[in-house]
Amino acid sequence: MKKIFVAAIALLLSPVVLLAQSGKVFDDLSLPSKILKSERKFAIYLPPDYETSKRSYPVLYLLHGSGDDQTGWVTFGEVQHITDKAIADGSATPMIIVMPDANTGRRGYFNDIKGDWNYEDFFFQELIPYIEKNYRAKTDKRSRAISGLSMGGGGTFIYALHHPELFSSACPLSAAVGPMALADARTTVLRTLPDAPDSVVTNYYNRQSVIALINNMPDAQKKAVRWFAEVGDDDALSEPNCLVHIAMRKKGIDHQFRVVDGAHTWTVWRGALPKVLAFVSDAFHQF
Repeated sequence: MKKIFVAAIALLLSPVVLLAQSGKVFDDLSLPSKILKSERKFAIYLPPDYETSKRSYPVLYLLHGSGDDQTGWVTFGEVQHITDKAIADGSATPMIIVMPDANTGRRGYFNDIKGDWNYEDFFFQELIPYIEKNYRAKTDKRSRAISGLSMGGGGTFIYALHHPELFSSACPLSAAVGPMALADARTTVLRTLPDAPDSVVTNYYNRQSVIALINNMPDAQKKAVRWFAEVGDDDALSEPNCLVHIAMRKKGIDHQFRVVDGAHTWTVWRGALPKVLAFVSDAFHQF
């Protein structure tokens, strides 16, 4: 009888335990941006023990793709369920996940060619400082990581290549990797600035092409960031992602690259997220 009573109490309490092990997501937050002259929305995942502990947490910046906003990873990517499970089974360390909106006003994570919409400046000069001021976020390089899909995969590559001093790990998924050659960059630039000189085209290519950034990377930076990249074998972006992989191998940049079964779909990206969480946690765990 005593055993039955204890089992019944445990069963009654189990929903409370499960609830206590769930993180929280807020997907309609915002911060003011002087750079973009607007309120910028973001979503955030806070780990299960955030409200009960006093400690600080590492941060993963998780970027959405074209056509989505800060709710993409929440709604379609199931970030809360997947991250809760990864933390519970020990494959990921408790972390804060920040999902900014790059689809309001103009679409994209980079500074505009004309210089009148500088989203990348906003990300580094306003968003990261805001998160580190208003949440219990660790503020050193090893405690920051970045990942994203498609357009956000491109943002992941470019941000980590532009600022290897700020991220311990970068995980681009099905990434849009920018112009593959100078001619591609010229087409993009001239579409916006028909009279742009060659110097503008060359500067754009060197700064916005993942291939160019890898080829021009100083040897001292080759080990600055841990890399994990993944793409579906039926994805139209699989070829450029494979070419980036080859460029990284030729440059001697240590990285993990996976081609998985699938296309440019949430099925692939949801499947990749647990691997991303485990990969970035390997750096976070080294404290």
